[in-house]
Amino acid sequence: MKENLLKKENNNLSILNDHKKIVSDKLYEKFWEEATPVNKLLKATDGSTKLYYDNWTEHNAFKGIDYAHKKRWLAGITPIQLLDRTIQDSVSSIMTLSENNDFAQTVPKQINTPDYGDNWGRSANYIEINNRAIAKQKNGHSTEGILSAIKLLPAIPPSAISWANCIILSQVFPNIYGDGYVKEPWEENSLYGIRLNAGYSDNIISYDLSFKGNMLSAEDQIRAFNDLAHFRGLKTGFRMLISEDQIKIAQENLPDENFKWDNPQHVELFINEGVKVLNLGFDSIFFDSLKHVNGHEWHFYTGVGKTPDYEQMQYIFYELRNRSNRTDLSFVGERCDWDIDRYKNMGLTAGTAWGNADDFENIKYWSEYYKYSREYSPGPEVSNDNDEGWANYEQRANRLKSCLFGYNAPTDKLPSFMQMHDLFPLRYDTNTHHLMMSNPSYSKDGTAQSHWKNLFAFEDGQNQNFKIGEIFAYALNM
Repeated sequence: MKENLLKKENNNLSILNDHKKIVSDKLYEKFWEEATPVNKLLKATDGSTKLYYDNWTEHNAFKGIDYAHKKRWLAGITPIQLLDRTIQDSVSSIMTLSENNDFAQTVPKQINTPDYGDNWGRSANYIEINNRAIAKQKNGHSTEGILSAIKLLPAIPPSAISWANCIILSQVFPNIYGDGYVKEPWEENSLYGIRLNAGYSDNIISYDLSFKGNMLSAEDQIRAFNDLAHFRGLKTGFRMLISEDQIKIAQENLPDENFKWDNPQHVELFINEGVKVLNLGFDSIFFDSLKHVNGHEWHFYTGVGKTPDYEQMQYIFYELRNRSNRTDLSFVGERCDWDIDRYKNMGLTAGTAWGNADDFENIKYWSEYYKYSREYSPGPEVSNDNDEGWANYEQRANRLKSCLFGYNAPTDKLPSFMQMHDLFPLRYDTNTHHLMMSNPSYSKDGTAQSHWKNLFAFEDGQNQNFKIGEIFAYALNM
């Protein structure tokens, strides 16, 4: 009799446990369906969405001057201090830096891009972050670059009162020459070649993140980056290529197809790939070699292959805005300079490399000259993706001052362009262009932490980051 009762009790307990598991699984499924991308990321990486007030962030935070005193970010740091943290640490740091000084243990469900109007890109500072270079390297593979970009967000100065800062990611699409692999410093692994119709780069996405059997999609990883950047008061964008011999189209069970601008199906794919990525929350696209559309100034062209016709590019810009239903998108063209009508009528918002950033008065002159052009303007550079490390720290700081203060009125500020190296100096034997062309490891012991530590300059890099922080502190008040 006792044995029967015991069996019955155990059976009931088993049924109860099965019921609890079913209820628990359904709750987790419901959570996953309704959770924000950031909360999904937190669950998949750290198991909890609960955040904490970060005293280290508070201690190292810079503040904007005067009216911008609520704008805060980390300065006087080296990137390893951020890259070696967990995602929970990083998001907690971002929440600690909240402009309203009201720390919350959870991320808001609704995060909108900072509102600087439809023409915000005409005066923005574009800061390109090579998310492949800061990706997690392990066993010869490179991954999670988007998570590393999230970890750097606390150290990117937020937007000013009158103009926006915009992060441009160097890579979103797979690259042609060994995507997802670390190579020797002298081996080509160029980001100037992309594959369309192939999803997202293995360099930036993790395909191993899940929670209770629910995989964290590539799209949610990218959306999480954009949401957190927007919460930081930043705009976001990505680099895109237009030289047809630098673009391939992936085909299932077939060799890649060469991209051709005279093929309407290829043009349609190009637009749809752009819209797909924009719909993940980006605000801008930086177009490589755009100056040379329609063969313009071909003697300066260093890309490979034909570029689109002028009318094609007009159509592409129109369709990108129309299909993504975004009137506020900023399209930036490399080396698109003084010919306002050519680039404005094409559909561009800003162009690079105009004016001598080494000469403060020269930038003020061009700011005054272009102040009535409110839809499109070219602007100066601290450095660009072809930078091989020519400028020293002082030159870079002085160029930044020209870019951030070279005007008579803040509303007349020109757009400007800089690289990760200008905020976080790289080690002495590498440079921005080298890291665009190759994907080396600087690890001394095979760990990702060692690569992150040795990729950047040590004490002198930290001192330079402090000086750059001081310059932005005054600029954010404008």
